Amino acid sequence: MMLSFRGSENARELAKPWRFSLTQTYDPMENPTGLISFGLAENRPMRAEIARYINQNVVFTQDSISYRPSAPTAARLPAAAAVHLNNILKPHAPIDPEDILVADCPTSLGSMLGHSLAESGDGILVSRPIYGRFELDYGVESGVKMVYADTTVEEAFSPACVEKYELAFKESSKNIRAVLLVNPHNPVGRCYPVETLKAITRFCNKHNLHLISDEVYASCVFNSGDPEAVPFTSILSLDLAGLIDPNLVHVLYGFSKDFASGGLHLGFLVTKNRQLRQACRTILRLHGASQAAVTIGTVILEDQAFVASFTAKARQSLASAYRFTTSVLNREGINYVKGGNAGFFVYIDLSPYLPRDDYLTPRNREFSLAERLVDAGVFLHPGEEHSRDIGWFRLVFSQEEEILQEGFNRLLSVLRSSK
Repeated sequence: MMLSFRGSENARELAKPWRFSLTQTYDPMENPTGLISFGLAENRPMRAEIARYINQNVVFTQDSISYRPSAPTAARLPAAAAVHLNNILKPHAPIDPEDILVADCPTSLGSMLGHSLAESGDGILVSRPIYGRFELDYGVESGVKMVYADTTVEEAFSPACVEKYELAFKESSKNIRAVLLVNPHNPVGRCYPVETLKAITRFCNKHNLHLISDEVYASCVFNSGDPEAVPFTSILSLDLAGLIDPNLVHVLYGFSKDFASGGLHLGFLVTKNRQLRQACRTILRLHGASQAAVTIGTVILEDQAFVASFTAKARQSLASAYRFTTSVLNREGINYVKGGNAGFFVYIDLSPYLPRDDYLTPRNREFSLAERLVDAGVFLHPGEEHSRDIGWFRLVFSQEEEILQEGFNRLLSVLRSSK
């Protein structure tokens, strides 16, 4: 059967090699030969704790399974989310419940923003390396394209990045409608310095561009042991009135990272732009959060004592896993981006281990190494973080230490045989 142009384009996405992450099947007791995935960004060690809390504290009511909750219940989640986001983002202007739109996840909200802020074929500007599936988030339904500013990692976090944004903006054939930031950054694991945030904000103001700040890792900031690591600063903590029209600034947040609850599907758009909220509410018919998820999320966010305790434990777990991971990389002489203190990942350089095959394209050399790793029982996602240079991989370290150790044993066995 013939598909629409959109349908045909989307179907081809599934045919792209290594487009999606492989699922972890390893279990030390039940499936010790299963695959260990260093590709899926979730905080696995914290899942048991959040599941235990939900089982002990959440009571479903008729509202939890209805089409729409009653008015008092419907107001509870935005109010609780406003308290939580004011706590962690420390905004210059307080976030009000009416500034918040609740949807099923930040991924859906990205699609909704693409649909509401741009026309099909328009562009959103982002530096790279960057999380690769934004092409799908903003493109599959809305037809919006990612336009990449080629920066080195150091440039990306410096005010000098604006020069590369200006160049990409000038040279792009797309009508650029917005700049997308990921702060804390995926896949580099760094936070943006205040002066860089201000420079990017001024760039958006100069060209009348929307600024979308994806802050889903806002609480996943930990003590990496590096005294020079940059602390997290939300875009909303700046005095936007002196930099840009606040109606052009939009923040994405969700439960998937900070609460180890990717499967819960609960996300928030924070924006002062009332017209944008209205446009997105229309699309909520397709992307609304389930009332079951709303019930769970409300109970969690109304218990800020639990949130503080959970966040502290998550940060301690991430710090431990990060230090273990970087100690292995340092010992083995594997290059990686230093200065990380956020997120679940380290950005590593495996270019010395790529096959020396002149008949393979540079990208296929990455695919070839990824295939060898999968054969050895460990997965790293090739080519999906859009590095300008070949051979860089995002290694997700948010695993229990014994699983990390086994994964590294498999990874290093392949790398050592590649030299």
